[in-house]
Amino acid sequence: MKILAITSCPNGIAHTYMAAENLQKAAAKLGIEMKVETQGSIGVENQLTEQEIREADGIIIAADKTVVKDRFVGKKLLVVGVQDGIRRPEELIQRVMKGNVPVYQAESRSAEGSSQENKPKQNPIYRHLMNGVSYMVPFIVIGGLLIAIALTIGGEKTPGGLVIPDGSFWKTVQNIGSASFTFMIPILAGFIAMSIADRPGLAPGMVGGFIAANGSFYGSEAGAGFIGGIIAGFLAGYVALGIRKMKVGRALQPIMPIIIIPVLASLIVGLIFVFVIGAPVAQLFEALTGWLAGMQGTSSILLALILGAMISFDMGGPVNKVAFLFGSAMIGEGNYEIMGPIAVAICIPPIGMGLAAMLNKRKFAPAEREAGKATFTMGLFGITEGAIPFAAQDPLRVIPSIMVGSMVGSVIAMLGNVGDKVAHGGPIVAVLGAVDHVFMFFIAVIVGAAVSVILVSLLKKDIAATVTPDAAGEAMPGHSTTGAGQSAITTTAVAESSVSTTVTSNGPAVSSQGIHIEKLTDIVTMDLINLDLEGTTRDAVVDEMIGALERTGAVSSASDFKQAILAREEEGSTGIGMNIAIPHGKSEAVLKPSVVFGIKQGGVDWNSADGSEAKLIFMIAVPRNNKENAHLKVLQMLSRKLMDDHFREALLAVTTKEEAYQLLDQVH
Repeated sequence: MKILAITSCPNGIAHTYMAAENLQKAAAKLGIEMKVETQGSIGVENQLTEQEIREADGIIIAADKTVVKDRFVGKKLLVVGVQDGIRRPEELIQRVMKGNVPVYQAESRSAEGSSQENKPKQNPIYRHLMNGVSYMVPFIVIGGLLIAIALTIGGEKTPGGLVIPDGSFWKTVQNIGSASFTFMIPILAGFIAMSIADRPGLAPGMVGGFIAANGSFYGSEAGAGFIGGIIAGFLAGYVALGIRKMKVGRALQPIMPIIIIPVLASLIVGLIFVFVIGAPVAQLFEALTGWLAGMQGTSSILLALILGAMISFDMGGPVNKVAFLFGSAMIGEGNYEIMGPIAVAICIPPIGMGLAAMLNKRKFAPAEREAGKATFTMGLFGITEGAIPFAAQDPLRVIPSIMVGSMVGSVIAMLGNVGDKVAHGGPIVAVLGAVDHVFMFFIAVIVGAAVSVILVSLLKKDIAATVTPDAAGEAMPGHSTTGAGQSAITTTAVAESSVSTTVTSNGPAVSSQGIHIEKLTDIVTMDLINLDLEGTTRDAVVDEMIGALERTGAVSSASDFKQAILAREEEGSTGIGMNIAIPHGKSEAVLKPSVVFGIKQGGVDWNSADGSEAKLIFMIAVPRNNKENAHLKVLQMLSRKLMDDHFREALLAVTTKEEAYQLLDQVH
């Protein structure tokens, strides 16, 4: 079976590619061939060809902006939000595999039942709005950056602020930036309308947006601003859609999308704006702008708290985008002090979580600390979505921590009169000269991030299992506080009753039989590798693997060693997540330290922390009188190596025992 997919988010930065990656991983896991086209901020990548579409058994569109569907007529098409692509990729693929999706028809939108299927999962108003925002943002960025650069380099200080002399080169640069701003509202309205009515809605939306932005059409000194642009976009879209659904003769059908719909819709929207709603909306927007400009003291702090909380609540989701749109629209009106606090709040979640992960070894596993570096870097470039993996893993502790940090940073920025001329956030905009009061900007970011680091460090539990020695020098089993996922590897690796804590740190562990364990293959032989385990339950697989130990003379009694294995499982499952299980036990029945490696491609339920079935299974057998605890040495080696995604994938893909042995030889 072959499935195609398209992913796209309003900003086209993080969610677009996160959804694509998760869909491809899920497809590989399910054995499905999949190609994903991304429609991101840099354009269309990995574009689907006509032949691929013809051969496809189904298409998934995971997007929060409009994707043109004309090329998918007659194909099974599932349309969902980009968050579904990130969080439920397997479920989406399985729906297509089962045929539980409608066939797309150009005019009827989809087959029977599609509207009932999709409406509960997507808010169409939000989708249409975000489609307009995604196309509007580049114009604000262009305008804001060019004006900021021109003022920084070519501006001269005057009592009224920086002024660029007429006739200078930098005045031309400033004018180009100002020209970019004039497109903002028409583009917003045009692409909202296009999202509703497809291409016939684009021209009426842009015409309506232009009228909304120019108060001279309806006798107002000020335009209707972004509120008018949004109204014009939705009005044009639904008017165009209504005309499009009208039944006309066959002779008129070819000219409907290029003449009749654009002309009629533009005329209707223009007349409504000029004679009915233009002036009232302009007055409303002018009052809103004046109120925001005059905010002082408590009212400005309250606004900053609200904006900071919204930005960090869902990190790129609908709530975040509403606050972002508000700040972006204010830039177009010359009010930069709304976007300033937002620019600070945008970067605090990834910077805060990145720092927390890198600095706090007790709270984060090695893989999380490594991921923290990338998260921190994303924060420097204003990509809030970088904090999503941490929030998804522990939402009840992480989300409140980053919300409070963002709110604190946003308030400091508001009180420090931080302004931002660009519809973006993070230190990158300050470096490029788009931020007013740069010093206060960085103070706000540093303090906000510090608050998040402190809170998440206080709220998150330690991941490491604690081992407390008793008077006899032995150890009692520790208790892992990890939830699931990769951190489970390190915390389940050492929980064992009645074991010595004197693991050698000055070289390889040595068993009582004098076997040096420098790498895994010192205690793994070809006879202890099984690439096709037959058992369908945990106990059946345990019996099968113990049988291999018995055949090679590693254990004297299969039943006695099984008791040790099951006793360890009763303390806590050795299914550590990510399709891995490491059953282990110490027993007098074990004659020499050994490890059995087995693969169960279909997976077996091992009560893993993350709910995944065990496919890669390592059984560790150690003699009871082994004073150096060879099993702990092996667990440590395995824990480190199994953190590598590529290594796990390579193990699952082996076809011969020789290939498996060569890979296991890398574990040391």
